[in-house]
Amino acid sequence: MVNYNYPDCGLHFRFGTVKLLDYQQRWTELENSDNPFATVVMAHLKTQQTTKQLGERKTWKFSLIRRLYEQGLEERDIRNLYRFIDWVMILPKGLEAEFWQDFKLFEQELTMSYITTGERIGYERGKEEGKQEGRQEGRQEGKREQAQALVLRLLQKRVGNLPPEVRQQIQNLSLEKLEALGEALLDFSANADLLNWLQANQTV
Repeated sequence: MVNYNYPDCGLHFRFGTVKLLDYQQRWTELENSDNPFATVVMAHLKTQQTTKQLGERKTWKFSLIRRLYEQGLEERDIRNLYRFIDWVMILPKGLEAEFWQDFKLFEQELTMSYITTGERIGYERGKEEGKQEGRQEGRQEGKREQAQALVLRLLQKRVGNLPPEVRQQIQNLSLEKLEALGEALLDFSANADLLNWLQANQTV
């Protein structure tokens, strides 16, 4: 319930509340509904009910996704609801492989394929590739930070204190540029040498 009050007027809202658990006793109503949200509620309820019964969860996951096709929904709606069901009703890798084998046969019987192979395996592959890319990027950034700190220390000894804007330029350099600067600074004798190098290597 929300109230808004202004001088000489007021606005009052009353919102109804719905508990998804209440629909456990209204399963037939959900099955007979053509509202796409009914499938969302069914997926939520069956996920909770099959926490320790993953084989049964696989069966229900297949049934609910098949239901999307049988209801004659638009391809876009099927794909969006599939993503939700797949995200909620997580299965171990072995059961997931069995599930997709069954579903592949089902799609072949229907002679349609709304859920692509890329979508089926993309989530897990994306997570793994993301981890690998993250580790690689983390290693590269760690190397860059080490090179940056070393170059700044060497420059401090070689040409003296560095103005803040010059330090910022150096901090923005790529790992390759930092390594090049590390070699070049051995020939520097003054700040002017550093400034000339930075001007000639403005591309980070």
